[in-house]
Amino acid sequence: MNIINEDEIRKNVRSRYKQIALQEVNSNSCCSSEVNCCDTALDFDEISAKMGYSSEQISDVPVGANMGLGCGNPQAIAELKSGEVVLDLGSGGGFDSFLAAKQIGVNGHVIGVDMTPEMISKARFNASKGGYTNTDFRLGEIENLPVADETVDVIISNCVINLSPNKPQVFKEAYRVLKSGGRLAISDIVTTAELPPQIKNDIDALYSGCISGASSIADLQMMLEQCGFIHITIQPKDESKEFIKDWAPHANVENYIVSSVIKAVKP
Repeated sequence: MNIINEDEIRKNVRSRYKQIALQEVNSNSCCSSEVNCCDTALDFDEISAKMGYSSEQISDVPVGANMGLGCGNPQAIAELKSGEVVLDLGSGGGFDSFLAAKQIGVNGHVIGVDMTPEMISKARFNASKGGYTNTDFRLGEIENLPVADETVDVIISNCVINLSPNKPQVFKEAYRVLKSGGRLAISDIVTTAELPPQIKNDIDALYSGCISGASSIADLQMMLEQCGFIHITIQPKDESKEFIKDWAPHANVENYIVSSVIKAVKP
């Protein structure tokens, strides 16, 4: 993919998530004619429950942090410990960052990185509202992380890496900032079959909607191995088709993609 196309994708994704971030905090839908992410209004709590979040987790963050985005629950696989430094790739309104912040405690630290200024502002507002003193939200691209070398214990991410037009660079950056023994704990979309052209080439609606940019398990495995990661596991979650089918109801995308748990360790 050439630079022009990469920039076009980033611009499109940033525009979509800017619109989501600017919606009213009390709105219970990520869907609108402007955002064009689905056809019917869905309750954020219901969406998150389908992704594997407990009712306690859903209610344990500031109002407005959970925007119904994602495709799984990285908290369930991260095995976070008190005092750890956690990096959240594509932190959005801060939902996963705030849940991680509670697990690592006051001696730990969560860094959230997002390329959309409006999302960073939203997350910082939510952090202030919720009294989170161990979170830090930074504007930046996940291909060029504003994070120092070997300073992070755990990287979490929820349905964001598929949006990147340069996924190998994302994993290279992840490897760079992780300490030795640091780990990835990611939920993301993978392909289970070759995407048809009408889906693969739909940048406006389906790429920014976490569909067209998905990679195969084999490709992700290769990217992680080439960066130096070990103990790589990529586990598809077939049950995710139940909510994925709502992302683009008329495209039958559940026949081509599925949510997956991705874990790896830096030696």
